[in-house]
Amino acid sequence: MSSAEGAGGKAADLGALLSQLGQVQRQVRAGQQEAASQVVEGVAGGGLVKVVGTGGLEVAGVTIDSSVLDPADVDALQDLVLAAFRGYLDEVRRLQREALGGLDLGSGLEGLLGG
Repeated sequence: MSSAEGAGGKAADLGALLSQLGQVQRQVRAGQQEAASQVVEGVAGGGLVKVVGTGGLEVAGVTIDSSVLDPADVDALQDLVLAAFRGYLDEVRRLQREALGGLDLGSGLEGLLGG
């Protein structure tokens, strides 16, 4: 094989790799869009506090049952809101993993693939 043929083969391999990367980027974007369109809820205190938003991390609302509104125990309410928000974030992460077919890109690779 001549050096020109070797270079042509490497260019073809690089072209195929770039094509595959483009396909992966499209799949990741489609998965992210699918996840972002879903409504997600985090719940704490047996449903006394709820955080609702999208899989795209857009929080739409917080609902607090009046039974937990005790001025003498603000710390408990804060804990419930925090727990509900964490539950919401856990659900968003689960939804995003499902939308990507279980592929966990980690925070470092998402930007490379258009996330």
